[in-house]
Amino acid sequence: MPDADAPTDPATPTQKAARAVPYAVLVAAVVLVSVNLRPGASSPGPVLEEVRDGLGMSAGVAGAMTGLPGLCFGVVGALAVGFARRVGMTAGITIGLVAAAAGLLLRVTTDSVPVFLLLSVVALAGMAVGNVLVPAWIKAHGHTVVLMTVYGTGLVVGGTIGSLATAPVTESTGSWRTGLGMWGVLLLLALPVWGWLALRERRSPAEHQVDEEAPTGRVVHSPTAVALTVLFGVQSMHAYVQFGWLPQIYRDAGLSASHAGALQALLSSMGIIGALAMPTVIARGRGLRPLTVSFGVLLALGYAGLLVAPATVPWLWALLLGLSGLAFPTAIALITARTRHPSVTAQLSGFVQPVGYALAAIGPFVVGLIHDATGDWDLVLVLLALTSVPLAIAGWRVAAPTYVDDEI
Repeated sequence: MPDADAPTDPATPTQKAARAVPYAVLVAAVVLVSVNLRPGASSPGPVLEEVRDGLGMSAGVAGAMTGLPGLCFGVVGALAVGFARRVGMTAGITIGLVAAAAGLLLRVTTDSVPVFLLLSVVALAGMAVGNVLVPAWIKAHGHTVVLMTVYGTGLVVGGTIGSLATAPVTESTGSWRTGLGMWGVLLLLALPVWGWLALRERRSPAEHQVDEEAPTGRVVHSPTAVALTVLFGVQSMHAYVQFGWLPQIYRDAGLSASHAGALQALLSSMGIIGALAMPTVIARGRGLRPLTVSFGVLLALGYAGLLVAPATVPWLWALLLGLSGLAFPTAIALITARTRHPSVTAQLSGFVQPVGYALAAIGPFVVGLIHDATGDWDLVLVLLALTSVPLAIAGWRVAAPTYVDDEI
């Protein structure tokens, strides 16, 4: 099987111009953007009670707020490619970072619930633009395997530190505003590098020729694109379900809150391993199909274990679910590996991620409804295990060494 990430066509004008950017600057830019696309979304959860008390927020509004990341990532992500065609990919990412920083910093200064929610939407919208455009930007700048490894790892690390650090900082300072606001400060660190890149690449005609020489056609007509959307969407749904409900499943089985939290951390840590490894595994192209199919098998086994013996070897079920979660960094890496032209990468990213995050927004809500209706976790776990079937089928399809460019 050929290298799935090796370009077979001559470099596009965008790629030729972009590769003039120093390698160290490319790495720094990807590190700074990737670690900042998740903390603003994952940080409110651990201090939700403090935010509710501080703002006088009702339980219903708080519940709706937990669904905002998936909703904004889906809706705004679908508009990101059109936005990039107008302003350029680099400028689009930079504007998204500015919006995210402004939203995160300003929302902690208000005592109004509607204003807090509006500024949260602004911040999440900025992150959504980055979610879609950064893979295409990486494709245009070369060094794809290395930069996608950095990007995927940064996403996982950023989401993890957002969850882990917010509550301790809130407790130590006595203010949830500090705990949430620090992620806006972290975002400010990315603006000088990305601002410089936006000004530099704005002067290059290639930045606005991203659509030239690209195949025409609708991405939805590509079987690979559809399968990749299923893989990303099902895994995103499980990630949000596990983040929101897995600790409670363990606690209802008799485990302590600290034990349940440690098991959640074990599950999340597997994502870092996957983000480091999967771009290289995909590029080498050997043994990919058994690996992607195994994501569905591991998912089914993990939920089956939670169903029949949740407290017997709880670490094993968390480990299995964590390993199945390698489908996420795999899907992210495949967005660049299954395309040749940066424009097609942008189209594919703009198709795959909005649908995936829409599922992520719906999944935890449906799980909560079923649990409330049945009073236990049995039906929930059975239904979650059954979704391993489409996950495995999609994994089998995306492992084929095909390019979306050729299919559309």
